[in-house]
Amino acid sequence: MTTQTARLPRFFYRMPPRPCPYLQGRTEQNIFTELAGPSVSQLYDALTQAGFRRSHNVAYRPSCPGCQACVPVRVVTWQFEPGRSQLRVARANADVSECEVPGLATPEQYALFARYLSARHADGEMAGMTYADYVAMVEDSPLNTMIAEYRDRAGRLIGACLVDRLHDGLSAVYSFFEPAQSERSLGTYMIMRLIERARAAGLPYLYLGYWIAGSRKMAYKANFRPLEGLTSRGWTVLP
Repeated sequence: MTTQTARLPRFFYRMPPRPCPYLQGRTEQNIFTELAGPSVSQLYDALTQAGFRRSHNVAYRPSCPGCQACVPVRVVTWQFEPGRSQLRVARANADVSECEVPGLATPEQYALFARYLSARHADGEMAGMTYADYVAMVEDSPLNTMIAEYRDRAGRLIGACLVDRLHDGLSAVYSFFEPAQSERSLGTYMIMRLIERARAAGLPYLYLGYWIAGSRKMAYKANFRPLEGLTSRGWTVLP
């Protein structure tokens, strides 16, 4: 038995099936387990290596009947080189300042979060989240969790990303940004900054969750290369 296997929890649970939010006509069904115990950080590391993601104090992974479209992906930070369009994004955000703050929710963050959901995901399951829901999303974490905040020259909060630190990288849990400033491509900019943050800390990977071929919502992740995916052969660079 490997060390990683020994850290895995004994009990996993299966959520009821529901319509897939990414692929029309498909059914989504996740397995999950609680993140708890004295070795929760090691547990989370092992689960991330196995393709799980975190939401609040649980780790989950798709286990959908007849479908394996969701591919866990991570950027190899030390090999990443921005392309021309990404360099333009960096120049467009030269006036943006970045700050790491504790994983504690604020009304300012929630106001930005609510504007983002209303503009980008008004028909999604998160659209009706209250401030209390947002506080739970941010603060119900047993891990080393922080928020990367991004502000314009006037000090206005225009982007934020909830981030977990792992032994081998950073995991971007959820990001949101000012929808009225679409010309900045803040989603792309924040990922680029997290790649740089991980690389500066000597961490080889930035975990970006799941990539789905054919899903417009997931297409942006393929722009960050080298991108590794967890397949039947283990973590391999995706073509």
